[in-house]
Amino acid sequence: MWLDDRPEPRRRTAAEQPSGLDRERITAAAVRLLDAEGLERFSMRRLAAELGVTAMSVYWYVDTKDDLLELAMDSVFGEVDLPAEDPDADWRDQARHLAGEYRRLLVGHPWVSSILGRYLNVGPRATRFADAARRVVERPGLPRDRIAGALAALFQFVYGFGTIEANWNSRCREAGLGPDEFYGLVFGKVRGRAEYAEALELVGERGGTVDEMRQRDFDTALECLIAGMERMRDGDREAGGDRERGAGPGGGTP
Repeated sequence: MWLDDRPEPRRRTAAEQPSGLDRERITAAAVRLLDAEGLERFSMRRLAAELGVTAMSVYWYVDTKDDLLELAMDSVFGEVDLPAEDPDADWRDQARHLAGEYRRLLVGHPWVSSILGRYLNVGPRATRFADAARRVVERPGLPRDRIAGALAALFQFVYGFGTIEANWNSRCREAGLGPDEFYGLVFGKVRGRAEYAEALELVGERGGTVDEMRQRDFDTALECLIAGMERMRDGDREAGGDRERGAGPGGGTP
């Protein structure tokens, strides 16, 4: 919808407007409903009932359900705390912060995972997040042709981690159990089975609550990615230096 040349739906006058309805209020209600009931149960009729208006009233402000989902997705990206543009800040800390904020968004709004990729996601808030992420990943000095891949590694990892975490949390709620209770129930069913022994041994060595294990796994994976970006940067610099000295394949010194 952000690239559409259609004019914005006509806004009603104060006399026509039901209960102060506007696009911002509709979007906020859509986010609340999506958080509470999920994407599968979301409909314009259900949203209208939540707002106490008719479904046609909503269409005065948004043309389609797809438009509203794009507005809702961009709205929650506005919750992300972006790092300040500080040239003296450690880029690693900024990358950790952004990754943690993206994970928080995905876990707090599980429906977002389902619609990322279905839309261009080029709303103003999402674009600010993307620009901040790009600036952070550019700071280590990676070659320009590696920036997009480094961004993909970092944020697609967070997408996968956050999506699985949100799905687990939803399953716990459906079962009426806390994360640790559900974890115990699930692993209790496979404990003692020879085919799962090695995997369960690794799980058992981690220890702690589900939240503690999850945080350690997230931090470890994130540090691996950051270290990989540093190694790629340093490797390219070393390769460049070798080329300048005439070493390597085709170099002058045997």
